[in-house]
Amino acid sequence: MVVKIIKRILSFILVFILMASFPQCSTAQKLQKKTPAQFGEVYYQNWTSGLQAGGSGLNIFIPVTGTSIIFDSVYFRGKASKLETNSNDKELFVGRFKTETYQPKDILLSSDSNEEYANQMPIKGMKVPWELKDDQCVVSYQEDNKMQYYKISNIKPKAPINFPSAPPNKQ
Repeated sequence: MVVKIIKRILSFILVFILMASFPQCSTAQKLQKKTPAQFGEVYYQNWTSGLQAGGSGLNIFIPVTGTSIIFDSVYFRGKASKLETNSNDKELFVGRFKTETYQPKDILLSSDSNEEYANQMPIKGMKVPWELKDDQCVVSYQEDNKMQYYKISNIKPKAPINFPSAPPNKQ
């Protein structure tokens, strides 16, 4: 009887030690509370090409001043995009998101399934690990060789850009 109790206690302790020895794995990345940089007014702007197959999208603009942090990506409205620096302004980061609207969708339908291999698979939305409102985004950045995440709120919309279908006549 005593041996059974000791075996149960030892097995419980062994299971507890095994569970405690694994690092806490979590799919959700922790958001930093401290601002990693001084952000200006973050805004987004929709755009539409004047050409039928030209596409459309949304760009998010993140002005940052006085920091040496390397920004990597932005997560906005269920999508992710790498951040680029603006060629004219190194303190303005831009995330570019193409939308499905106005994208060419040539689909080949055939009785021979081998001919349909050229069709592209639909793009599936990625799972963003945070609950974000429409006016919030998360930026990822490198700090001390570790990826960090910071949430930005109150992102304002700017007037959309509609590109003309042809350049203006120069006369």
